[in-house]
Amino acid sequence: MQITLSGVRVEGRRDPMLEATDLAWSTGECLLVAGEPGHGHTALALVATGRFVPSSGTVRLDGAAVPPSALRARTAVVDVPGISEPDDALSLADVVAEGLALAGRRSLPRDVTRWLEERGLTEERGRRVDQLPGVVRTAVLAALATENPDVRFVVLTLPDRHGGEPSGWWATARTLAASGLGVLVQCTRSSARDLGVDLPPARGATLHEPPQVVLREVPRAPVEEAATAVLPAAEPEAAVEPGVEPAVEPDVQPEVEDELEPSPDPDARAEEELDDPLDDAPHDTPIHDTPIHDSLAATPADDPQEEAR
Repeated sequence: MQITLSGVRVEGRRDPMLEATDLAWSTGECLLVAGEPGHGHTALALVATGRFVPSSGTVRLDGAAVPPSALRARTAVVDVPGISEPDDALSLADVVAEGLALAGRRSLPRDVTRWLEERGLTEERGRRVDQLPGVVRTAVLAALATENPDVRFVVLTLPDRHGGEPSGWWATARTLAASGLGVLVQCTRSSARDLGVDLPPARGATLHEPPQVVLREVPRAPVEEAATAVLPAAEPEAAVEPGVEPAVEPDVQPEVEDELEPSPDPDARAEEELDDPLDDAPHDTPIHDTPIHDSLAATPADDPQEEAR
């Protein structure tokens, strides 16, 4: 699949929110777009995903003009400032629960616990999202966005504003692309240079240029590495070779086995035996793909007369 922007421009109340821009990105590729903050990143992310109607120009899906709702169903915007970024006061567990719910997944406490365990983030569940390292924050939000199986394109907007090495969030983007998604990453020009792009500093007129495509990759990775979940799974326990006695700490004494049989715990499997009323509920009920905390200041894309808040 491919999304193509031709001469897309977004007018603002005083100045243009996005100057005329051409862009094409396909599933399976990773696109890096660089520009200075405040010069079109948010408008580009919303227009490219059908969440805002451009003042001029066209946005096509596989070469055909489609309604904005069709674009929204196939795309996700991740951590867009003021649009889809989570509230900094929320804990990681809260963000995961909300992200799973928005993706149409079950989001009970045990589902959140399982999701975090699979990615080795159990100890981080109580931390505020603004306390997470920038790379971890981006990876978590991107993984939650791709929990929706209908999503084929993902936009990561300015992950460098949270700090950390650009190579970290670029690796996340490449992993997503290797899994078959189309990934558009928006960053500053300095971050693009850190990734090896030969890009001069912005001066004069270039300070106001719209974001420009500076790098395009089609990453190839083994199937086991191209997982949609971009965070590493928890490391399994080390296996013990046959015939080799496991090492025992010298100061730990083996426990003496109690000769008496312990009384069975009647509540040991209570939770497992309880019927979950949601187990039989359909999990593929379509849910509007409004991103996390997306009060979407932009106008519903079907009404081009209104502007984003």
